[in-house]
Amino acid sequence: MKKIEAVIRHFKLEEVKDALTQAGVQGMTVSEVRGFGRQKGHKEQYRGAEYTVDFMPKVKMEVVVDDQTAKTVIDTIIRTARTGQIGDGKIFVTSLDETIRIRTGETGEESI
Repeated sequence: MKKIEAVIRHFKLEEVKDALTQAGVQGMTVSEVRGFGRQKGHKEQYRGAEYTVDFMPKVKMEVVVDDQTAKTVIDTIIRTARTGQIGDGKIFVTSLDETIRIRTGETGEESI
């Protein structure tokens, strides 16, 4: 099993969610996060004073899938979240040893 974490732009969330649903993903966790990478934030003015906004608002999606579905999920996220500009985000893939559904006690792929 793989845990796929994708940090993407806010306005791409619905498009990515819909594409993943069509690809067969049945669940995901979404969090609002802030961070920076090569984008390095931007400068704004407030009451005449200039300041730097270092941490940009993003959305973090977490999806757990079986090994066979992982490549499809990654390709779907890349295809739908890409704008071609700096700041499109990142995808992190982690192998999971075990998952457990709390309600039923199911483990492994049956739990996802």
